[in-house]
Amino acid sequence: MKGFKRRDFVIFLLETVAALSLFFSYKNALTEKVDTWSEVVDIRVSEKEKGTKDSRGVDSERKEQQEEELQEKKIAITFDDGPHPVYTEKLLDGLKERNVKATFFVLGEKAKAHPEIIERMKEEGHIIGNHTYTHIQLRSSNRQQFRDELVLTNEVIKEITGQEVQYVRPPYGTWDKKLEEELNMFPVLWNIDPNDWCTGNADKVTRRIVDKAKENGIILLHDCYQSSVDAALSSIDILTEKGYQFVTVEEILFE
Repeated sequence: MKGFKRRDFVIFLLETVAALSLFFSYKNALTEKVDTWSEVVDIRVSEKEKGTKDSRGVDSERKEQQEEELQEKKIAITFDDGPHPVYTEKLLDGLKERNVKATFFVLGEKAKAHPEIIERMKEEGHIIGNHTYTHIQLRSSNRQQFRDELVLTNEVIKEITGQEVQYVRPPYGTWDKKLEEELNMFPVLWNIDPNDWCTGNADKVTRRIVDKAKENGIILLHDCYQSSVDAALSSIDILTEKGYQFVTVEEILFE
């Protein structure tokens, strides 16, 4: 009987040890599994946060890009060879409707013939510049005559507006820098030329302007053709929708 009890005890002891061994093994495995699962969760959370940050970074870049695109780009529209008694008036009407300020480089002989148009340009906030008296091109052989025409045109404009003339557009772009100091005038050229004077197709001129448009551009047109006036106003409408702000040349050159 005692032997039987000892044997039962030994069996019981062995079973207990085995049960405890299984218990601790399971506990360790469960702990490792939880730790592993926690690591996976941490990795996934980290990746998710990183992805969110990356996404925010992309969104931020897109937002900045969109804001930059929405910022107005300055561009100036200028007109030579006027004033014309019909077309310049139509142009001024269109500019006024659009609240656009332009720069006019006028011929002295035409300004003298139509002082009321020059006065209107001044009253409506446009810049009036000098384009010589008769559209003479500067050459080495006629410098004095060229200079005299600039002086005469300045006098005509000042007599009408009461203001000194600061800007000059030399016909064909031919200029002598010494005249800047002699006359205290600043030459204004251009970087967008649709060649409106050699076509009566307003749509073609408009396309050329829109295709060549760029920030700080200076558009060259002539206010002595109906097609040029139509193209000017159409171009203003299109470019305004594209985010351009029309300004006078001094805002392009000095700001």
